[in-house]
Amino acid sequence: MNLVRFPRPVKALFPSVTWEIRDSKPSLYLTFDDGPTPVITAKVLDILEQYQAKATFFCIGRNVERHPDIFRQIVSAGHATGNHTYSHLKGWFTPDSEYYADIALAANFVPSTLYRPAYGMITPGQLLHLRRQYRIVLWSIMSYDFAYNTSPQQCLKNVIHYARPGSVIVFHDSLKASEKVLYALPRVLKHFAEQGYHFKVIPA
Repeated sequence: MNLVRFPRPVKALFPSVTWEIRDSKPSLYLTFDDGPTPVITAKVLDILEQYQAKATFFCIGRNVERHPDIFRQIVSAGHATGNHTYSHLKGWFTPDSEYYADIALAANFVPSTLYRPAYGMITPGQLLHLRRQYRIVLWSIMSYDFAYNTSPQQCLKNVIHYARPGSVIVFHDSLKASEKVLYALPRVLKHFAEQGYHFKVIPA
């Protein structure tokens, strides 16, 4: 069973984490993990531009190192970026020193004070350490665009059904997620734009 939203008791245990964002206007905060990826990221950027939507891209450092031109396209289009580690390490299973070194390496390629742990896996100790330097961002809604057992239609439904003003929504600009994100994203934007929503970057 895919957990689209974190249970409230879990969120309450980590009040310093950004799960959603309060705003005076109905707004959504679209985020894209694991890029930049050739072709896919460009298509995502094109869709966002069609709706004048801004988003936050949590980039893997090694992908930015390989594709700096795509990263520059993200920034020049007015989107925000965040550190998503250099090599997509799982914080739960990585020694702290190795984990912090990986994040620091990513920071050479992704200059940002936003951080999202890969897989959402971060220990309380790592959280306390990293919050001195970063705004730690998790999410309100996981679209499951990366999951083999989720159809494009279900991916769309996950977002449409659960999104509320201030929701932080996770998509992926990765090859694995490409079919589903490219199906769901324009439909999400159309649906919520028609309801008067704004699509904003996560503030640092």
